[in-house]
Amino acid sequence: MELQKNLDNFAMPCIINSMERYLLQQIKDDLKKKMVFITGPRQVGKTTLAKQLMEGYLRPTYLNFDNWEERRIIQNQAWRQDTDLLVFDELHKMKGWKTFLKGVYDSRLPGQDFLITGSARLDTFRQSGESLAGRYFHFRLMPLSVKELGLVDPVLALEKLNLLGGFPEPCLSQSETEAQRWRNQYFTDLIREDIVDFSRLHEITTMRQLLDMLRGRVGSPLSYSTLAGDLQVSPNTVKKYVSILASLYIIFLIRPFSKKVSRSLLKEPKLYFFDTGFVKSDAGNRLENSCAVSLLKHVYYLNDTLGRRIELQYLKTNSGHEVDFALCEENKLLTAIEVKYGDNKLSRSLLHFKERVEGGQWIQLVHNLKNERSERGIDIVRAADWLKGLSA
Repeated sequence: MELQKNLDNFAMPCIINSMERYLLQQIKDDLKKKMVFITGPRQVGKTTLAKQLMEGYLRPTYLNFDNWEERRIIQNQAWRQDTDLLVFDELHKMKGWKTFLKGVYDSRLPGQDFLITGSARLDTFRQSGESLAGRYFHFRLMPLSVKELGLVDPVLALEKLNLLGGFPEPCLSQSETEAQRWRNQYFTDLIREDIVDFSRLHEITTMRQLLDMLRGRVGSPLSYSTLAGDLQVSPNTVKKYVSILASLYIIFLIRPFSKKVSRSLLKEPKLYFFDTGFVKSDAGNRLENSCAVSLLKHVYYLNDTLGRRIELQYLKTNSGHEVDFALCEENKLLTAIEVKYGDNKLSRSLLHFKERVEGGQWIQLVHNLKNERSERGIDIVRAADWLKGLSA
């Protein structure tokens, strides 16, 4: 009740400034160099971002392949020839779309920019068939974060994300009830429209059961054999279903850090949801999920805008020591992060790795923390303040 009361008084500057998203300026700059792809989860704000970008042009044209009239314009290449920004939404649903796009882009008029947006399926289909190499930049739009909300009180922002998730509509609804109504419809649409494209109709019931089971397994090593036993299917079938859910930006997996890549691939991954509001667990696990999404957003931003090759992983030993997250680049540990809801005691696992791994930053994030401090080379800091300092 207290948190809901706080949410009722929650200032929303991102509504006042029309939800200007964090990728806006970078995409503006890159549109002058190549065509730009924007992918990401459904309803994360891709269309809103595209229309914000259109405001900077004199004669922009927005065409959605799902609209039958606009589909005909696309197929006949009947858009205004003097358009200075051509936006294609859901173009990947068009047969031979990459060959089509390659042709119209290579024959474009001077000063004509191209923006292509779509659901997670665009990201999947982009990687197969006709090559568009050298013709585009790719950006992955992520849910709202403490950094992007830009609030005076980052602690309240983090609590909001833990409760409502970071997708714009439920996050800004100010209501747990409205957020739940949105979420029910969101996952119904995903199953009906997207999952059926990747699997057989009779598998949908099993996939729904798996999705519900995963809601309570956030932050834990994922045992395919255990899930297979519960669902009465094979481990390979579970792996296939998990892969589908990941390709649709419903969940994401992180693997243990290892300088030998093959070893890390064999170890069990940990699972998180792009929508923290969908997590079915206690406050600690929801906080860990919010941190995971924020860190992944930070990684995607640095990779997509600077061309870096950072990965989000975690640390684990056979003796049972585990650290929640690790930012790694080129097999080098950059930052290790342990997340605690209220425990401000120095993490033994974090200290275990700190004493055995050279270099890097060592961070313990605590949501309810009175005083920040450094202890034995490890910074124990407020989670919300640290997350607000990320790049996106």
